[in-house]
Amino acid sequence: MPIVTISRGSYSKGKEIAEKLAKRLGYECISRDVIVEASKEFNIPELKLIKALHDPPSILERFTYGKERYIAYIRYALLNHVKKDNVVYHGLAGHFFLQGIPHVVKVRIIANLEERVKIEMERENISADEAKKLIKKYDEARKKWAKALYGIEPNDPKLYDVIFHLDTLKVEDIVDLLEQTVKRECFQTTELSQKIFENKYIEAKIVAALVDLYPHITVCYENDKAQIVIKDLPRKKQEIENKIKEIFKKDALLKDIDFELVVNPFDSCVPA
Repeated sequence: MPIVTISRGSYSKGKEIAEKLAKRLGYECISRDVIVEASKEFNIPELKLIKALHDPPSILERFTYGKERYIAYIRYALLNHVKKDNVVYHGLAGHFFLQGIPHVVKVRIIANLEERVKIEMERENISADEAKKLIKKYDEARKKWAKALYGIEPNDPKLYDVIFHLDTLKVEDIVDLLEQTVKRECFQTTELSQKIFENKYIEAKIVAALVDLYPHITVCYENDKAQIVIKDLPRKKQEIENKIKEIFKKDALLKDIDFELVVNPFDSCVPA
C-alpha cells in the first residue's frame, strides 16, 4: 500500500486533512514522531532538530555543518518509519526526502493568504497586520530552507502528484479525493518501487552513519554497491576507507555492503 506525504503552508489545514485521511484508510498518521525518533537514536535535542527543519541555514551553520547532520538524521528516521507503508506523514520535508519513490503520493495543500491570516489572528489574538507579517516570515524561512538545502522552491508543482486549493475544496472534499487517489494502481507498492525505496533507505542510513565525520557526503546505492562521494577533504583516501569499514562493521545492515569511495570529485555522485 502507498505512503502519503502532505505538505502545506502554515495554517492550511494539512494536519486535519492528514488525520482524517489516515483514519479513513486505516493508516498510521505521523508528524513530530519522526523528530522524536531521530532525537532518541542520534542523541540530539528535539529543539535542534525542529530548528533544522524550520530555520534557514545561518552563516555559522555553513561552517559547522550542524544543519546537514540534523537533516540527515531526520531523513533516515522518516524513511525508517515509513518503510512498512500504510503511513500518512504531514510536516516539513517529506516531499523532499521521499522524492523518486513511485508508491509515495506527494500532496500539497494551499490556501489564500487572507484565510491564513484569519486563522493566525484567532490563534494568537493579534491584528491582521501582525498576522500577515508572521505568515510571510514563516513562508520566507521555508523558502530559504528549501533553496539552501535542495536548490528548489517548495511551491514548485513538479514536487507533487496532486495539489489542492482550500478556497475551491473543503477539507472533506480533499479527503474524499485523496482516498480515491491513494487506491489507484499507479501508487501501489510493487517489487520495483520497493527496491527503489530500499535503495534510498540504505543511502539515508549510510549518510546518517557518516555525516558527523564527513558533512559533505553524497551516497548512491544501486546494484548492491554504494558509491560514497566526499567533497573538500584533504585526508588520504585509504585512511577514510578504513574508517568507513570500521563504522560499517558495527551495523548489521551495512556490514556486508561493498562501497566505492570518491574523494574531492569534480562531478556529483553518479550511480555505478
